[in-house]
Amino acid sequence: MDLRQAIYSRRAVRDYTTEPLGKEVLTRLIHAAIQAPSAVNEQPWSFAVVQDRKLLERISSEAKAHGLRAPATGVPQRILERLHDPNSNIFYNAPALILISSRSDSPWAVVNCSLAAQNLMLAAHAEGLGTCWIGLAQAWLETRAGKQLMGLPAHYLPVAPIIIGRPAATPPPVERKEPETRWIG
Repeated sequence: MDLRQAIYSRRAVRDYTTEPLGKEVLTRLIHAAIQAPSAVNEQPWSFAVVQDRKLLERISSEAKAHGLRAPATGVPQRILERLHDPNSNIFYNAPALILISSRSDSPWAVVNCSLAAQNLMLAAHAEGLGTCWIGLAQAWLETRAGKQLMGLPAHYLPVAPIIIGRPAATPPPVERKEPETRWIG
């Protein structure tokens, strides 16, 4: 798959098979992620990989409970319904989670880790895997309890919780709005 095809056909996947992913596959994706640029070549990223199904379910439950205790303003109704549903799993039963965190508190920490996340998601798509950035997990993962569970030092900043697995179905394309573009000069 060429890069343009990967960019135009990658989708957020929310339905996975139960097939586990091997350590070598996840390692390849992490190595693709670290090819991303970073401000002043800081390369601040750290990767925590979770494949244990019970641990993924625990993180999902903790994140849902946290989201209900401190709901963000403007949360869509469908998201609130997922948080209230005891049977919903915010990780869509994916077999793996890779949390990309920053070891640095630089002003570019989020940007640097986001660039690595995009590389990881495109590399996964090129291998026939699906991914989805799970924003619902982020607030809880930033708590002391979340960091401890993920083995992160207190000063690390969790940025990108990315689930990975084999898609059970291919999501349809999402219509894109025409970009707002200003040609200056």
